[in-house]
Amino acid sequence: MDDPTSQNMNLGPSVSPEQTVTTMTQIVMPGHCNSLGTAFGGQVMAWIDVCAAVSAQRFSRGSVVTASMDQLDFRVPVRLGDMLVLMSSVNWSGQTSMEVGVRAEVENIQTSVRHHVATAYLTFVHVDDDGRPLPVPELLPRTDTDRRRQEAAIIRRDARLSTRQALAKAGL
Repeated sequence: MDDPTSQNMNLGPSVSPEQTVTTMTQIVMPGHCNSLGTAFGGQVMAWIDVCAAVSAQRFSRGSVVTASMDQLDFRVPVRLGDMLVLMSSVNWSGQTSMEVGVRAEVENIQTSVRHHVATAYLTFVHVDDDGRPLPVPELLPRTDTDRRRQEAAIIRRDARLSTRQALAKAGL
């Protein structure tokens, strides 16, 4: 696993989070909805995954696979006919992996008012054509927001590793 405190050994050029920003908009259609007229959670998760993957590919300049998605809590429903706006960028990078943050907002088409739907954090691994991990560039935070997001990503990564180790110790 990547050590977030180690120097990235990739010799490629560094990339700023700004260079990985992706915005994606979806109109919620009948096929995206359940019988209550709200978007399937799995559909929203799939859109989140796609948006995050674009940021990860921009960062790594190659193919990526989703390794994990942290807990996802929906704050407001996404209804038939709504516009769902997803915004993502890379928050942290290690040797072969990166964390991408995604914010999903629902936008009222008539008023342009947006409401926060969910925030998700996904881990991706840069891979070759055979699925073997490849090095990623160094992430170069440029703003206070970039540095804050990177620090939070390291905390989330440490929590994921701690949970994984505790589950393995318990034989689960």
